Amino acid sequence: MRIGFGYDVHRLVKDRDLWLGGIKIPSNYGLLGHSDADVLIHALCDALLGALAMRDIGYHFPDTKGNEYEGIDSKILLRKVMQMIREKGYELGNCDITVCAEKPKLNPFIPQMQTCLAEVMQVPEGDISIKATTTEKLGFVGREEGMAAYAVVLLNKVSE
Repeated sequence: MRIGFGYDVHRLVKDRDLWLGGIKIPSNYGLLGHSDADVLIHALCDALLGALAMRDIGYHFPDTKGNEYEGIDSKILLRKVMQMIREKGYELGNCDITVCAEKPKLNPFIPQMQTCLAEVMQVPEGDISIKATTTEKLGFVGREEGMAAYAVVLLNKVSE
């Protein structure tokens, strides 16, 4: 078995949709990034890749490749990462993800995010844990300048 850890952060801005865990969240602000800036999925991808020492999401899907990944739906990136993991003979055991945000309140959307990620990753919903927290008004998250996400994954070897 292999363990991976991922972290991502994006700036909050007006006039952008807020995508988290593959779903659109109603909000007056969205996250700024080359893709859809889904901070939760980006942290998850980094954890999956890191578990197998396969570098990070920016290495595999760079923002320097012109328009290839500009505005891309992060679910597509996650699907590709899962394919890479499976090609190495591994399968997800479980993942545990924490999103740090002051607003909007994310708890009502967590079941939808779990369902979405389970479908994209082709795993049981029970293998995906998502939690939301604030930073008690401290730091860039507390000042509502951005959001951060942390993810850990356990991968199990399924074939040689």
